[in-house]
Amino acid sequence: MSEEQNKTGRQRASSQGNRPKRDKAADDKRSARRAQQRREDELLLAESHEDETNYVGDRMSERDFSPVRSSREYRSGCLGGLMYFVFVVCVSVVFAALAWMAASDTLALNKETFTATVTLPASTFETKTVATVDKDGNQTGTERVTVANIDYVASALKEAGLIEYKWLFTTFCRMTNAEGKIDPGSYELRSSYDYRALVNHMRVGAGASETVLVTLPEGFTMRQMFERLEENGVCKVSDLMNAAASYQYNYSFLEGVEPGDAVRLEGYLFPETYEFYVGMQASSTINKFLTQFHYVWDADLQAAADARGMTIQQVLTVASLIEKEAAVDTANGVDERTRIAAVIYNRLNAGMSLGLESSLLYLYPDHDGPTTTEMLNTDSPYNTMRYPGLPPTPICNPGLDAIRAALNPDTTGEYYFTLDEATGQHRFFTNAAEFNAFVATQSYGQ
Repeated sequence: MSEEQNKTGRQRASSQGNRPKRDKAADDKRSARRAQQRREDELLLAESHEDETNYVGDRMSERDFSPVRSSREYRSGCLGGLMYFVFVVCVSVVFAALAWMAASDTLALNKETFTATVTLPASTFETKTVATVDKDGNQTGTERVTVANIDYVASALKEAGLIEYKWLFTTFCRMTNAEGKIDPGSYELRSSYDYRALVNHMRVGAGASETVLVTLPEGFTMRQMFERLEENGVCKVSDLMNAAASYQYNYSFLEGVEPGDAVRLEGYLFPETYEFYVGMQASSTINKFLTQFHYVWDADLQAAADARGMTIQQVLTVASLIEKEAAVDTANGVDERTRIAAVIYNRLNAGMSLGLESSLLYLYPDHDGPTTTEMLNTDSPYNTMRYPGLPPTPICNPGLDAIRAALNPDTTGEYYFTLDEATGQHRFFTNAAEFNAFVATQSYGQ
């Protein structure tokens, strides 16, 4: 080999040595493409290729070597997912807005500050019999409870602007058993009260109830007292009568006085000026009278009754007769109570009838004027014109002075008294002749 050829060979070797190394991965990819192309060509040029199958077992075709295209289902799936996401977001926003509105009403958020009066009449309440249970959950008996008409309460609050959503308030009340926590009455409620505060303030004694002062004078019968209470919006006469007849009051002085007739409490409703809640529950109203009597009837009065051998009811019955009969004008030094008490005891001890029209008129509360012959012939133990002894119950509710007079009568020999029309006071007599002679000089409304 010549020197020139050696030089040329060295240059070629040097040139080859300076070439960049080929990328093996790229070569493999190109080889794979060429192999696929050859198979396509063979498939197209072959006369018979029955033995050629694809991955699912079908005969091979040109389609098996075509590029894979993006799926239409895939594109629609992406769009559906996006729409579902938007829907979920929208629903979440709506529910969040509703939740905020509900929370704002329930918690009284962002409300204008004002005060409104809401009245819940006793007629909208219902009395139910419910079971009583002990701490272990065992039923021990039943009791009568008064429950509110929650729909009515919600409507009243809505009308007053104190709540926005009646359905939400009624739901809250049913979940918290609020129907038994609300009392009849008129209440001053603030817009800043949340649902729980509204329920708590619609109770007697909660501080939001409207109150009224009512004076019940000595000598009023139970019915007269109840009528005055109704006139002042405290409670209805019918509800008070029902409570007086059937409610069980736990006072020692009522021991043996069983429920059944409202008249059983006549004489025990102590006359006084009281502060009542408007729309007050009937049993609570009566309880106010009885609580006052409990404090009035102290140990000294009980000792005086024991000394005379009298029960509390007997003392109150005598005191009620005194209250109805006695003329009292303390400004002019007139107080007939202890003297009339003496006449009552003298006649009782002598076995005489008391002959007092006041006890007979108790049966005729609407009668005006003198007693009639028909009334005088009434067959009733309240007719002391006809029957001896005390009437079966007090005929009114006496005050403390009449009670004290019944326990501390004067000591006299007088058995008769009658009204002196000229003075408006009573004249007292020791015998029937003098009594009848004086009565003949009076007209007594004739």
